[in-house]
Amino acid sequence: MNKTILNTKIILVALTLFLTSFGYSQDQLLGFEPGETGSVGSTFGDIGANVVPTPVVEDGTGTNTTKVLKIVGNPACEPWQGVNLTLTSLVNLTTTKTMTMDVFSDTPITFLVKVTGGTGGPAISAASATHTGGSTWQTISFTFDTSLDGQAAPANGVYAGFVIHTYWETGRTAFFTPTVCPTPARTFYVDNIKGPLGTPPVVPAPTTAAPTPPNRPAADVKSLFCDALVGYTPVTTIGYTGNDNTFNTSWCGANTTLVQIEGNNTNKITGLGCEGVAFLAGRFDATGFTRFHMDIWTATPTQDKSFNFKFSNWNGTGGETNALQYSANNSNILTSGSEGTWISIDLPLTAFQCINTPPGNACPSVSDFAQFVITSDLGTVYYDNLYLHKNTTLGTEDFEASNVRLYPNPATNVLNIESAMTIEKVSVFNLLGQEVISQTPKSGLVTLDIASLQVGVYVVKTSINGNVSSTRFIKE
Repeated sequence: MNKTILNTKIILVALTLFLTSFGYSQDQLLGFEPGETGSVGSTFGDIGANVVPTPVVEDGTGTNTTKVLKIVGNPACEPWQGVNLTLTSLVNLTTTKTMTMDVFSDTPITFLVKVTGGTGGPAISAASATHTGGSTWQTISFTFDTSLDGQAAPANGVYAGFVIHTYWETGRTAFFTPTVCPTPARTFYVDNIKGPLGTPPVVPAPTTAAPTPPNRPAADVKSLFCDALVGYTPVTTIGYTGNDNTFNTSWCGANTTLVQIEGNNTNKITGLGCEGVAFLAGRFDATGFTRFHMDIWTATPTQDKSFNFKFSNWNGTGGETNALQYSANNSNILTSGSEGTWISIDLPLTAFQCINTPPGNACPSVSDFAQFVITSDLGTVYYDNLYLHKNTTLGTEDFEASNVRLYPNPATNVLNIESAMTIEKVSVFNLLGQEVISQTPKSGLVTLDIASLQVGVYVVKTSINGNVSSTRFIKE
């Protein structure tokens, strides 16, 4: 047997015995065989050409001829670059902070890794390790107990994501400015990412929906996420993929999903650190809008925590020229003990701090809002009713006089809507915010054929004398 291969196998056996002797169970979390269910996500780096080339899965070499992931660093003097991975199985770093990964490289290489999407502890934690080169497969061990790149230490909790940064320097605590450009070219291969197998912790969730907002004129609301009333229709269709029109941008480590709380659409952010909302197809001029509103819910104790958010203003360009930001903390909104309840944030825009990015741009310009960004150390956060408004409300006289009745509820084939006044328009929306029925009856009694609708919860919105009311019904 080749001496190098023999030595490598001895090292692997010794490392396994060492980890096992200390109770470190290293389970397979991600490989790259066809049967693996994890995935290779987006690459990242500086804007433009300095991003990492898309990694490819190919046959290995030497002592590992299974499928492996080939990563090529971009030597364009941009150290902050790498690739996002989704683990096949969660990793639990509550007790053991160590993970391992098989790496092959011709040349010595130091790189940084991170675990992301954490629940029960810090959302992101970082570690680094070095491969000594020599065209060999080596099992590299990472211990997430240092505050590299400003991340929390130690790791604690359950993690779903894994990030490999292709460039790092031994002894560094933050990303660096290269002294020599281009930076060294590097190609390396990875396989068999392992660590203690984890199961998701039970995290409390709200049992009641967020408060219904006031009935405001449609022209006085710019909504990103709120389907309680017709006037709160989002500025554009916003999904959960991509980076242009999404509640779940890839350039932030958190993950946002749509959930139902009492039949009400609610966004759930897990692994908070940063989350971006992009609405490039609905970017808007916020001139004349005076207040910001958002309802949030978290089970994390709010003492000494913060919830920061900002609107990114692009001023007709392809990126941020200035921003309006606010920090909610114990001194203003996150009062001690407010966890476990809906926290309503309603602020004048004058309370926001304006940031020039880059310096010299107009502040406080609000002419072209294109993104909304949240940063927080609260972990899992639910939110609803995210909008700007002009602090106006519709009159209640006609609304109360309309006396809208909806029956039967639940309904199977027919839904009746009755009012003492003329119903000008009726719209039915599913819980994805999609309009599935629309009528302009001009009558005090409307009978809707709902037989073809799927079983579930729907929202009926009626317009009477310019006022809009909203009611939910169940289709059986």
